[in-house]
Amino acid sequence: MDIEKYIRDIPDFPKKGVTFKDITPLLSHPEAMETCAQELLRLTESEKINKVVGIESRGFFFATLLAQGLAAGFVPIRKPGKLPYATLKQPYTLEYGMDALEIHEDAIQKGDRVLLHDDVLATGGTAQAACRLIEQLGGEIVQCNFLIELEFLKGAQKLRNYEIRSLLTY
Repeated sequence: MDIEKYIRDIPDFPKKGVTFKDITPLLSHPEAMETCAQELLRLTESEKINKVVGIESRGFFFATLLAQGLAAGFVPIRKPGKLPYATLKQPYTLEYGMDALEIHEDAIQKGDRVLLHDDVLATGGTAQAACRLIEQLGGEIVQCNFLIELEFLKGAQKLRNYEIRSLLTY
């Protein structure tokens, strides 16, 4: 099945000049979603993984399915103020300002083997901040796994110390 036909381009979103890759059609099609989940799981090449970390919010959709398929725990990374327990915070730079991510301080244990998943790798700042949080807690990042990589934005350069796998590349 060609999952790419379920990715919709939205021009000028969230701002003029940006083409947003919308995965909503993929999520609404059960067979396409199952195929995508299985292909993302295949990218892990049966690595031993204890935790799958998903980045808010679209990264959660497949990260939970990956965790289930790998018999691993799921850990959410969210924007500040969204997690109910004590957190670590990592600021990062965006093209248009600053933002931050948080993780529960007890979510990753020293030596946990971690798969980081998000829907899109663009400039790499968000994934890089997530990697820093995971490593601060003692996790070993086995792989950074994405549904889509926008190669022209060169986000992989910020993640060059990690194994990066993506299903679709633009």
